[in-house]
Amino acid sequence: MIKAVLAAAFCLLPYLLMAQNDYSSAKYRPLDTVERKDLIDLVRSVVDVQPRKISPQEKKKVYFSIFPVANSGVTDHRMLITSTTAGYYLGDRSTTYLSTATFAPYFNFKGRYGLPIHTNIWLNNNSYNIQGDTRLLKYPQYTWGLGGGQPSSSKFLVDYVYLRFYQSALKRIKPYFFAGIGYHIDYYMNIQSDNGNPKTLAEFTNYKFGTAPHQNSFSAGPSINLLYDSRNNLINPLPGWYGNVIYRYNSAFLGSNDTWQSLYVDFRKYLSLSNTQRKNMLAFWTYYWTTLSPGTPYLSLPSIGMDPYQRSGRGIAQNRYRGQSLFYLETEYRCDITDNGLLGFVTFANLNSATQVNSRQFRYWNPAGGAGIRIKFNKKSGTNIGFDYARSRDYRAYILNLGEAF
Repeated sequence: MIKAVLAAAFCLLPYLLMAQNDYSSAKYRPLDTVERKDLIDLVRSVVDVQPRKISPQEKKKVYFSIFPVANSGVTDHRMLITSTTAGYYLGDRSTTYLSTATFAPYFNFKGRYGLPIHTNIWLNNNSYNIQGDTRLLKYPQYTWGLGGGQPSSSKFLVDYVYLRFYQSALKRIKPYFFAGIGYHIDYYMNIQSDNGNPKTLAEFTNYKFGTAPHQNSFSAGPSINLLYDSRNNLINPLPGWYGNVIYRYNSAFLGSNDTWQSLYVDFRKYLSLSNTQRKNMLAFWTYYWTTLSPGTPYLSLPSIGMDPYQRSGRGIAQNRYRGQSLFYLETEYRCDITDNGLLGFVTFANLNSATQVNSRQFRYWNPAGGAGIRIKFNKKSGTNIGFDYARSRDYRAYILNLGEAF
């Protein structure tokens, strides 16, 4: 309990610092002018390659960051991952945010593979924001049932093929505020379990929706989306605010196995602690994810690490806590080590709780935390390579990413 209180206090630290410098992305102006450096500059200096000079009238359209890695910390088995991130402008850079597209296929030699594509597109003058999330995954993973309090050894292996297709289009209503609609498809195919005991997934979880052996679970329906975003750069957010509300209605009329509704509310704050070019900031993230009606398939229930970008719960095994509602809170301190921005570090702590089986009660609170190093990979798009070590009471992970966790 003491650990949970300490983690919550650290996560709430930004509220105690609201009197510090608070620069929005539109107003932030660093005072020093040290030339920024990245890994590309370092490689060029070693191999003595001079980049082609670009005139002030010619501006590069797309900034690529390609990083083949072998990651042993995100899952229980060693993985091969190739992460490609593209940042590009589709309008006037002074009034248009940086659009991003990320493709990170992976393979872990134990039957898990994935082809995920994420896009976040900003049209000229931020008139529209178009978001996309498409995935095809072969995804055997453990589940620990609903709620908390289970020992780490009490787990059940579930295997399935997963197809996700999410698309949303939002129109700017006024500066930083957008509203729109989307369409979401979740298709879990050939759900199987093999846990070395005669129990079924329904018996293990005490949950009846989407837990029948070899069942396909299909959900489809529209969504209503509200967005407030003053961060300017999704890859490496500047000081600002982010808020996102997604109400989703899945209908049997559209082919869903059951009719059900969900609500996802995401809030983030990025707070600068100085007004220099050298990064020194706090990032704060909280979300509440809940079902609004019975009938939600088990694999579509709110679960740690299964948020839209699968970045929550560093230090906690993905899918470790699941329930009809999930609350999450995280704070990260980010600071440059070198004045030119090439090297930096982070420290972070997070806290989550999932409601207990057949109830809406948050009984167990699960803290985790860690630290990491940042290497500037591409200064034009702000892309960092992140090496994080995170742990909780019964799990630890070494995490390698392109871009920040949130």
